[in-house]
Amino acid sequence: MAAHIVLSGFMATGKSSLAPVVAERAGLPWVDIDAVIAAQQGAAVGEVWQRLGERGFRALEATIAEAELRHEAPRVIACGGGTLLDRATRHLALDRAVVVTLTASPEVIAARAGDLSTRPHLASGDPAARARDLLALRADAYAECHGSFATDDVGLDALAEAVLALVARAPVAVPLGTRSYVVDVTRDQSWALTDAIAQLAPSSLVVVTDAHVYRAQQKRLESALAPLAAAGSLITLSPGEPNKNLAAVQTIWESALGAGIDRDAVVVAFGGGVVGDLAGFAAATLLRGLRVVQAPTTLLAMVDASVGGKTGFDVTAGKNLVGAFHQPCAVVADLATLATLPQRELRAGLAEVVKVALAFDPTLLELLESHAAALAGGSPQILAPVVRRAIELKAAIVREDETDTGRRALLNFGHTFGHALETAGAYRDYLHGEAVAAGIVRELAFTTRRGWTPPGLTERAARLLAALGVSPHVPAGRWAAAAGHLGKDKKRAGGDVRLPALRGAGLASIERVAVAELVADCKGAEIR
Repeated sequence: MAAHIVLSGFMATGKSSLAPVVAERAGLPWVDIDAVIAAQQGAAVGEVWQRLGERGFRALEATIAEAELRHEAPRVIACGGGTLLDRATRHLALDRAVVVTLTASPEVIAARAGDLSTRPHLASGDPAARARDLLALRADAYAECHGSFATDDVGLDALAEAVLALVARAPVAVPLGTRSYVVDVTRDQSWALTDAIAQLAPSSLVVVTDAHVYRAQQKRLESALAPLAAAGSLITLSPGEPNKNLAAVQTIWESALGAGIDRDAVVVAFGGGVVGDLAGFAAATLLRGLRVVQAPTTLLAMVDASVGGKTGFDVTAGKNLVGAFHQPCAVVADLATLATLPQRELRAGLAEVVKVALAFDPTLLELLESHAAALAGGSPQILAPVVRRAIELKAAIVREDETDTGRRALLNFGHTFGHALETAGAYRDYLHGEAVAAGIVRELAFTTRRGWTPPGLTERAARLLAALGVSPHVPAGRWAAAAGHLGKDKKRAGGDVRLPALRGAGLASIERVAVAELVADCKGAEIR
């Protein structure tokens, strides 16, 4: 078991009682944060609270929790009700543990609380009413977890079993307050998508796919949907980026509304990045917002498009210029779907992994370089950790900057030139990942000439992309044709573009560059 197990949630939800049961079954040691505080301070927790005040108590609590989380050996950690209210502590827990939030009704909490002199937050007024108010205030923090379980009428053995099943799944959390969700990376487990949809209790389903995906994955999709009681409509779109347009969105709108959906319907995006973007945008706009589950079936969609809530479609002026942020309720990435993916598309998807590795994670970059041949060949054993790590990096960025106003713009690395190249070719000449690969090398060469990027990184990136089977080289004439589209970049600010610049592998910053400079560069010679 590689990660800690953290039990969080409001007071009297059963954390301290459940921790030893989970620990025994998992064969792990366990620790109770409140007990550690009492032992260190030589006094009961209530007395420590009174002596230090809430601010001092929370600071002490955070220090102890961080120390426990930084232990290399996995353990079960029972937190106090406020331990993970601190954002930094909570995110450290999400990075180093499977975080489980335990819940209970205010009435049950009040009944379990016992001696209120040891529960300062409940000691004044009606305990149930006070619990209800505090639960509302803490809803965002408690929602940022890998899974949540109600403890009102459930025994410890059943709870322990549910917690360990969650640990075995090892989902990646995307913590965004009450809009948090998890990404499950699975292999040939149709039940994972079934469960993700079933937990939302949909009144009906709007399943969006494309003709190529449906032909290759029909049995897998039907296996996932068969156990669900909800009625559904299946919308099969024409495949490919050239069909990522308003007409496709209109098709989804009309079909869903014609099926009589209500606001409890759930949209299921089963396909690549195009399907995910279109279905996500339709979900964002239908009845002013429906829930959506992303089930990516391409490598590019798994590591990038399905996570983070960006949705939209292309217009004549450029790529993804109309869209909305609309987070999914769940993402299920089944690696088995990659077995039918054309080799060209698999390799193009690897360009997005190279992008995130270059910008954020030198260790992942070295892994890609060490196993380039196996990855280009679609090795399932190597793809699994690579996909998971890329998703973890994307989730960490999204949690800091959901709507692209700061650090998330670094994920645009390679896309300013890449999108221009795609648009110039009417989305037919290059797959998205191929255009991004070319954009990565072009942007690195540009920022190297500006003195922002150290010499040698451009060549390193180009070698890796070539080894992965996605050529970053584009004829000069294609770049010249793309130049006129650079001013239509989404991240343009006046006459400038916010361009990611790599200061080294894993070290990126945003620089403002005049569009005219980029246009002049794009009209220059081919980059090699």
